[in-house]
Amino acid sequence: PAGSGKRVLVVGAGPSGLSAAYHLARLGHRVAIHDAGPVAGGMMRFGIPKYRLPRDVLDAEIRRIAGLGVELKLNSKVDRILDTMREGRFDAAFLAVGAHIAKRAFIPAGASAKILDAVSVLRSMEDADTTELRPMLGRRVVVYGGGNTAIDVARTAKRLGASEAIIVYRRTRDRMPAHDFEVEEALQEGVLIKWLSTIKHAGDAGLTVERMKLDAKGFPQPTGEFETLEADSLVLALGQDVDLSLLENLPGLEIADGVVKVGADMMTGYPGVFAGGDMVPAERTVTVAVGHGKRAARHIDAWLRGVRYDKGVSHELAGADKLNPWYYSDA
Repeated sequence: PAGSGKRVLVVGAGPSGLSAAYHLARLGHRVAIHDAGPVAGGMMRFGIPKYRLPRDVLDAEIRRIAGLGVELKLNSKVDRILDTMREGRFDAAFLAVGAHIAKRAFIPAGASAKILDAVSVLRSMEDADTTELRPMLGRRVVVYGGGNTAIDVARTAKRLGASEAIIVYRRTRDRMPAHDFEVEEALQEGVLIKWLSTIKHAGDAGLTVERMKLDAKGFPQPTGEFETLEADSLVLALGQDVDLSLLENLPGLEIADGVVKVGADMMTGYPGVFAGGDMVPAERTVTVAVGHGKRAARHIDAWLRGVRYDKGVSHELAGADKLNPWYYSDA
C-alpha cells in the first residue's frame, strides 16, 4: 500500500465508518474503529430489518474488513473526540456516528396509550429471536411517518403477526420520502396507508386522526374533520437525530440543523477531523454513507501525506460480472 502508515480513528461502525476503515486500511493506514454498540453494523444492524439485510451477509462483510487488520473496539462510546485522539495518539479521525436518537412529537395521550418509537422497535427486533423479547405491538399497529423507517416498521409488524398495520402520513403518496418500490411492496403485503392524515390524540382504545388538505404550495393544512382509528399501539417514525455531544468544545466546528458542515474533502472546520454519513447534510441511506466513507478515506490519506487528493480518471463502469458476491443467487 502507498499510504503513510498513520493512525486513524473511526468513530462509528456503521456503513460509513466501516467503508472508511476498509479503504484506509487498503491505503496502508492503521485504523481503529470505536463504536458505542455491542456489535458492529450500526443502523445496518439496528435500523434495517433482517428480511432486507440478512445478518450472515452483514457479519461476513464486517469480518472481511476486520481481516485487513482494522481494530474494532465495541462498547466504546467516544465522549470527547480530541481526548480520545490524544489518548490513542491518532493522527486523524473520521466521525460516522449514525442518527440513533428518535425525534419526538407532542401527541396528547391517555394513561394507558402504548406509544413507541421506530428506532426502539427495530433495535429490539435484532435480539428478539424468542417471541417473549419481541416488542408487544398488538394486533392493530399504527405507524406515524412517511419515510423508509415507517415502511420497515409496518412491514415488520405484519411479520410479527399484526392483523392490521396502518401507516398514517400527512401528505400524498407522490410527496412521501420513502422509496416508491418500498411503498409498493408494503401495500402488496397488506399494509394500509392513510394519506393526508395527522394524529391529534392517542386515547386508551384508539387514535383521533384529522384529515388534511394540501394548500397551493403543497403543504398539508388541517380541515377540522376527525375520525377515530382503533389501535393497540402507535409507533412514531418521524426521523432521527445525531448525538453530537462528542464534538463539544471543538474549535472551528460549524453545526447547522443538527448536522456538521464539512468541505468537499469531508473535513470539518477542525484540521484532521473528518465526518460523513448521517452526521453531515446528505440523504440518509447506506449507499450514500458507504460513498462518504470511501471519499473521506481518500481525502484523509492525502491530508496525512500533505498533498491534495486528485480524483483523476474514474475507473470503468463495473459490469454485471463484477457485481456478483457470494450471497447473490440467480432468481
